[in-house]
Amino acid sequence: MSDFNTIDDLDVSGKTVLVRADLNVPMQDGKVSDTTRIVRLAPTLTELAKKGAKVVVLSHFGRPKNGPDAKNSLRNVLGDLGAAVGQTVAFAEDCVGQPAKDAIAAAKAGDIILLENTRFHAEEEKNDPAFAKQMAELGDLYVNDAFSAAHRAHASTEGVARHLPSAAGRLMQAELEALTKALEKPERPVAAVVGGAKISTKLDLLGNLVRKVDMLALGGGMANTFLFAQGVDVGASLCEKDMADQARAIMETARAANCELLLPKDFVVAKEFKAGAANRVVAADAIGADEMALDVGPATVEFLGLKLQGARTVVWNGPLGAFEIQPFDAGTNAVAGLVAARTASNGLLSVAGGGDTVAALAHAGVEEKFTYISAAGGAFLEWLEGKELPGVAALKKK
Repeated sequence: MSDFNTIDDLDVSGKTVLVRADLNVPMQDGKVSDTTRIVRLAPTLTELAKKGAKVVVLSHFGRPKNGPDAKNSLRNVLGDLGAAVGQTVAFAEDCVGQPAKDAIAAAKAGDIILLENTRFHAEEEKNDPAFAKQMAELGDLYVNDAFSAAHRAHASTEGVARHLPSAAGRLMQAELEALTKALEKPERPVAAVVGGAKISTKLDLLGNLVRKVDMLALGGGMANTFLFAQGVDVGASLCEKDMADQARAIMETARAANCELLLPKDFVVAKEFKAGAANRVVAADAIGADEMALDVGPATVEFLGLKLQGARTVVWNGPLGAFEIQPFDAGTNAVAGLVAARTASNGLLSVAGGGDTVAALAHAGVEEKFTYISAAGGAFLEWLEGKELPGVAALKKK
């Protein structure tokens, strides 16, 4: 990945390294309820510390409105961060100014210091140049390990990189390498599996993907919109009828780009949306007026299994049905299982991410079995849309 500097390109011994992390983790009753982001960040911090750097961690947390407040203090994650890196982490009451300077001055090589929430300053989200400079003055080098915040041009994700020698951390590096392999320089054929409720939120993504992949399999509510656009009656199913023209335009683009569009052959339908609801399997064009398509059916699973057999790369975003309630999780589980099995046996490159995707694949029990699962949400989606991410662009070799 020659476009970007990594930690390997930096001499960090005896230096103060500012690391932009994403510690914006979910909380319940004042405790961290999911430590995934913290655990994934730890290798970068411990590697820099072992190499003799003072490691200074920057992150946002929550959406504070008017400056500092206890609920949005990064002090809330201090214990979990210390546990993940296996050492005590110091804390500074601000991310700039005297409190930050004093905490860094008191540290020695190999220490890790967490600075307070960058969003306690309104200048952070405005990418204020003076604020970014103030932050940059705290360190000698800058490492961005927050791919999940890289789609935002904020002071700590993009502004600081203008002032210091910069590199991608190990998590950012893994993310960029996986995504580059999946979409920029993929082994073909490439298949994309895209599900979720609405095409309105994924128009840019679909428009970009049909130009880059050889096959696009659609599931979830958005598949109903495409079927409706082809004249199929989808009954009481979730369907954005006002998006039919856009769906037809995407089909046209796909045809022109030689991308095969794979739509469901059958559905599991029910009259009510609840766990264990009475349901039946029907062909895609045989949904009753009072029935909803809540999952792809067994013929679709078999069809997708055959199509994906030839793929060398699979990019996955979104569930194929209402996976949160049984039995409407079966389609997503089965196709995810096929992709996981091919990843293990045939060296298929499988990359997934965005919103519900991580939850759906964890539910299917394949979270560890894909080549790479991105926890990045919005940044992953913007990458799939073909947009340049400011936080990534700032790390490119000059």
